[in-house]
Amino acid sequence: MGDNKYYTLAEGCPFPSNKTTVMIRDRQGGGLGLLQDTQLIETLAHFSRERIPERSYGEFEATRDCSDFTCASFLNKVGKKTPVLQRVSTVGAESGSADTARDVHGWSMKLYTDEGNLDWVFNNTPVFFVRDPIKFPSMNRSHKRHPQTHLPDASMFWDFHVGNPEGIHQLMVLFSDRGTPKSPRYMNSYSGHTYKFTKADGSFKYAKIHVKTQQGIQNFTREEATKIAGENPDYMIQDMFEAIERGDYPVWNVYVQLMTPEEAEKYEVNIFDITKVWSHKDFPLQQIGRLTMNRNPQNYFADIEQAAFSPSTMVPGFAASADPVLQARLFAYPDAARYRLGVNYQQLPTNAAKVQVYCPFQRDGKMRFDHNYGGDPSYVGSSIKPTKFYQDVEGSNPAALYLHTDHEKWAGEVSAYSSEITDADFVQPAALWEIIGRDPGHQDRLISNLVSSVKDVQCPELRKAVYSLFSRVNKDLGLRLQERTEASIKAAA
Repeated sequence: MGDNKYYTLAEGCPFPSNKTTVMIRDRQGGGLGLLQDTQLIETLAHFSRERIPERSYGEFEATRDCSDFTCASFLNKVGKKTPVLQRVSTVGAESGSADTARDVHGWSMKLYTDEGNLDWVFNNTPVFFVRDPIKFPSMNRSHKRHPQTHLPDASMFWDFHVGNPEGIHQLMVLFSDRGTPKSPRYMNSYSGHTYKFTKADGSFKYAKIHVKTQQGIQNFTREEATKIAGENPDYMIQDMFEAIERGDYPVWNVYVQLMTPEEAEKYEVNIFDITKVWSHKDFPLQQIGRLTMNRNPQNYFADIEQAAFSPSTMVPGFAASADPVLQARLFAYPDAARYRLGVNYQQLPTNAAKVQVYCPFQRDGKMRFDHNYGGDPSYVGSSIKPTKFYQDVEGSNPAALYLHTDHEKWAGEVSAYSSEITDADFVQPAALWEIIGRDPGHQDRLISNLVSSVKDVQCPELRKAVYSLFSRVNKDLGLRLQERTEASIKAAA
């Protein structure tokens, strides 16, 4: 085939684009993914099986009665406590890599509520690199090791981000001081995605969730992070473990931003775009709870390595929005868990709900270690032993249990969609650059952090593209980055 190779799916079928997702679009910029999107399903399912990645306990306490916007039981009474399992991890790096390496940190929580488990699969940054789900595996690979050299590769990293510049907001965060936090105790976490808090009458509000540390934000400089990486690559693990062991329990306040559907239709920002944030002035933070981590795992493998988190694990009163990347994660995360841990991963003690589970339509499979529902019918519609439902036993409104709401009327064409880059993608990064400027020396540190990465890009044309990308945020930023990077390369020659 030589240089005439063209893109196909795994079975050899030619495909016209590797950046599109098939979905039903709505007027607000959201979209529902479809099972007929062979490229997306194939890409996500394969990605989950390429590598087996590596994987404290505490409580969530409601600090207000939230029944005015959700029927979720764990939020319906001030002082109500819910057990929590928390796992903080790197995103780009593998297990065993230095905790202090510049990276996004995943922040997953499993809330064992009295209505089943709720997983909050967050990051320590409020935005993300991509908003088109088909790009997620590519983004992830570009941050990992080169497939030939097996070394971290700056050219690969920047080649992806120049070609997909919607991630500029996240890059600004990553290369700021926030990219090298001192410890999980000193970092915030964010839902990033837009979710919905729903009520039994079918009404809902869109929400973004913020988990803010009471210990205060503390970060390393690049030089400090590099030094500690060589001296103690497990620094963050050790810091968190020892703090809890000595009774210095870390605490976070949990807040929400709420937006009505009517406000969402008029808002200047696409609320389903995970590369954007909502203005705190327009939608102020409202505290709903407090998170305290007060117990270390007794066995890391049993409690943490085997833990599986998925944004699809939800409870009544909490639902997914039409955020396209979130829609893809609803499939990808449990699919990955079934591959990595087995089809019955929900039965592992660390993943098991604290309430009754009765799902006789999921039977057998490897590592089944309960009674497998005995002789109960394994099919729907049985008259021999009719299935009872929550609303029959508890007398609740079944509308509260559905993940869709009356506001959403999905009527439209099924289309292949890929988002476009516009000047609007650089408005919030430019504002962040100005905010960083209020902290003496922070802009200079951000540029230094960028230089330390961009100087390793071998291709001059690719470096120029990186400078152009940051010049769209701020001309002075792009110019200073170029001057300092090229000077660094010249000095090393």
